[in-house]
Amino acid sequence: MSFASKLHDLRVAKRLSLQDVANAVGISKAHVFNLEKGITANPSMDLVVKLAELFRVRVADLVGENPDAEDQPAEVVAMFRDLKSLRDEDRETIRMMMETLKKRQEQAG
Repeated sequence: MSFASKLHDLRVAKRLSLQDVANAVGISKAHVFNLEKGITANPSMDLVVKLAELFRVRVADLVGENPDAEDQPAEVVAMFRDLKSLRDEDRETIRMMMETLKKRQEQAG
């Protein structure tokens, strides 16, 4: 399930309006709508954390990247566990490397 679908389902389940969510996390009603429709595809981490707090779910569950999920390959789960044990500086280095690799992939794609 996509971030957009999860956000919509959580909002509806909590019986909140678009405006209620917008007010709670400090964004516009239109931005919430765009997130739910997938028009805005890359919300900031700060916003994702605020939304997760509002709906009382884990960030990983909201964005659909739960490394403990059963459908993930064992290598991915192991890499995630290794990543958690690294120093902040090392995690930042890996994050920058991943961004570079994603950009290359997008350019080649």
